[in-house]
Amino acid sequence: MQFQTTEIPGLLLIMPRVFQDERGYFLESFNAGAFANAGVARSFVQDNHAHSRQAGVLRGLHFQAPPHAQSKLVWVTRGAVFDVVVDLRAGSPTYGKWKSFLLTAENFARLFIPRGFAHGYATLEPDTDFMYKVDGYYNPASEGGLRWDDPDLAIDWPVVAPVLSDKDRGLPSWRGFQSPFNYENPAKPQEGNHV
Repeated sequence: MQFQTTEIPGLLLIMPRVFQDERGYFLESFNAGAFANAGVARSFVQDNHAHSRQAGVLRGLHFQAPPHAQSKLVWVTRGAVFDVVVDLRAGSPTYGKWKSFLLTAENFARLFIPRGFAHGYATLEPDTDFMYKVDGYYNPASEGGLRWDDPDLAIDWPVVAPVLSDKDRGLPSWRGFQSPFNYENPAKPQEGNHV
């Protein structure tokens, strides 16, 4: 596995070694030792699988607040997504900045998203399967999110009229957002940070 750093501290693009021949391909989708050697020692406790029937489905921007914050390892096994993360860690040099990635079944790319980020994606192809591992269990009381089309975040989504859930349509805006995360310890609640 090749671990590539990004301009956002802690956010990693991971390219697995893929062995292909006329039968198909083989790859390791996760290896705890390789992750630990790259400085990412996580105990993933849950695997999730989201299927989107059509292109233009947008899910996000979601996060879980401390003390139930989650790191994620995400990838696509069928189709393609425009994947977006927003740094919510107060005190981070990239606080409030977003970054996008193209994750497809063909490029095999994985993205490690540390605690303290909002995450979302838009499907670019029908019948897209999105997979992710998390290092904390889902906790409904800790669930949070931000509007996908927030003008202050100004994310350059490749879809104009996405298919959204009712919940995602009602997410709050960035202006006035109080981050529950701090850069030094994203698993510990942050106090008194307002945008």
